[in-house]
Amino acid sequence: MQACPERSRRASVVLVTWNSAHDLPRCLEAIAQQTWPDVELIVVDNASTDGSAERATIRNTENRGFAAAVNQGIAAARGEFVLLCNPDAFLERDYLERIIEALDEAGDSFGMATGKLLSETDSRIVDSKGIRMTRTGRHLDIDQGHPDTAEPRNRVTEVFGVSGAAAVYRMSFLRDVAIDGQPFDEDFFAYREDADIAWRGRLFGWRALYVPRAIAHHVRAVTPAKRRQLSAAINMHGVKNRFLLRLKNEGLYLALRNAPFELTRDVIAIVATLTIERTSLPAFSWIWRNRKRVLARRRAIQSRRRVSDRELARWFR
Repeated sequence: MQACPERSRRASVVLVTWNSAHDLPRCLEAIAQQTWPDVELIVVDNASTDGSAERATIRNTENRGFAAAVNQGIAAARGEFVLLCNPDAFLERDYLERIIEALDEAGDSFGMATGKLLSETDSRIVDSKGIRMTRTGRHLDIDQGHPDTAEPRNRVTEVFGVSGAAAVYRMSFLRDVAIDGQPFDEDFFAYREDADIAWRGRLFGWRALYVPRAIAHHVRAVTPAKRRQLSAAINMHGVKNRFLLRLKNEGLYLALRNAPFELTRDVIAIVATLTIERTSLPAFSWIWRNRKRVLARRRAIQSRRRVSDRELARWFR
């Protein structure tokens, strides 16, 4: 039987590894079993020392960070859709098929989509249904840690953005939102880069979709509750990226509207960095040293925005 034209389009899976050998076999097996008929796999390794690089399509001689490695994968991808899949995420067989079908039905303005991510340790618990924003400047995974409740599987919902653990993007979206040739901002290195590209996409008029009938499972290693168990480098990037996210994307209206909430949390974060987590102090010197590049990217983003802050304000709750 000849494949339907709409099902013959390629989907590229970009998988970034860094000492991920423990999770890779299960992740790769789930990708190989996807029901979507045309899937290419691009594995980008960030100088692993545990054998992960043996599976790689692209091997870096140093850890360039998640965002840079993803950009390398996107540059090599030939698909109409790009799925970012973390090594510790395991997709059910129809994950890609369900999401691409939903994107086709939703229309071309939807450039990013996610399925329902469940906790790998307890499939009754939600890991993510997409990204939501708060007035304190935080981005959170929708319903994370809450019990998975019954919901109509055919009902899709618009969300602010999607988690990078198992995100599907149109290639047209990734090309449109790129700044200085980078779909993902490599200044983020790791963490919060998914919220950054979602916010930028929103500014440029793109929308995001949550597809409950597409199911994946995710082992979440980085949460606020585990902060003291994380490396100093991870925590430093978390602090840096908190401010970088807003410096680039937030307009004056949102800044003023959210100021009482954001500034209160900023003070708490700064005091904690000065007193408890001094290893994160380099976050502030990094922002100062790179302020010209950050502000140049802000100008590039704000000059291209198609959606006002007043329209976006409903997403910040």
